[in-house]
Amino acid sequence: MFGLYVMARKVILAEGLKKVVPTAAGELVILDGIDLEINEAESVAIVGASGSGKTTLLGILAGLDTATSGFVRLMDSEISRFDEEARALVRGKHVGFVFQSFQLLASLTALENVMLPVELRGDALAENQAIELLEKVGLVDRLDHYPRQLSGGEQQRVAIARAFASKPSVLFADEPTGNLDTANGEKIIELLFDLNTEFGTTIVLVTHESRLAERCSRTIKLTAGRIDP
Repeated sequence: MFGLYVMARKVILAEGLKKVVPTAAGELVILDGIDLEINEAESVAIVGASGSGKTTLLGILAGLDTATSGFVRLMDSEISRFDEEARALVRGKHVGFVFQSFQLLASLTALENVMLPVELRGDALAENQAIELLEKVGLVDRLDHYPRQLSGGEQQRVAIARAFASKPSVLFADEPTGNLDTANGEKIIELLFDLNTEFGTTIVLVTHESRLAERCSRTIKLTAGRIDP
């Protein structure tokens, strides 16, 4: 009897990505011929020295930035051919973000920050879903607190709850533990991967921390804008 072989679904495909920016000294090549594939439910760390192109690559894969040349497909959309408005629609449908600087809205409570993407999706049960996610990240007793009333670790947990609230197919994270001490960083790492397992979300992250990269199923190292072989 033959076993059933199921091919993993590619959620990100990039071919020949190049990013060049003009400077006073001439053209600066930030990315130089990037080819990569990322499959559904993978966790991928992008690592490399400062200036290697990590954050630029993450931004292009997520549709926040555009390449000078090359091809990018996110889910089933060839976003390298889209304008910003079309890319924003793809991001809204498929993508969640976690940033080093948290990027919570200061005028909204923890609950309201997490509710926002659910409300934008038109879900009538936004509050219930947001409370459930804040409970998962251990902040059910901080629902009515504003970001200024929360520690850095608590703010990042709210940001993670908000990112998963939109039920993204892909979560992009840029140095998610970069502004946290070791203890809080460890908690955030555990939380990211617990939620990744629960929701089956693909994670693509930039990090300089080996402990975070080691938790990922695959690591991509950039050197001077190219992927190390």
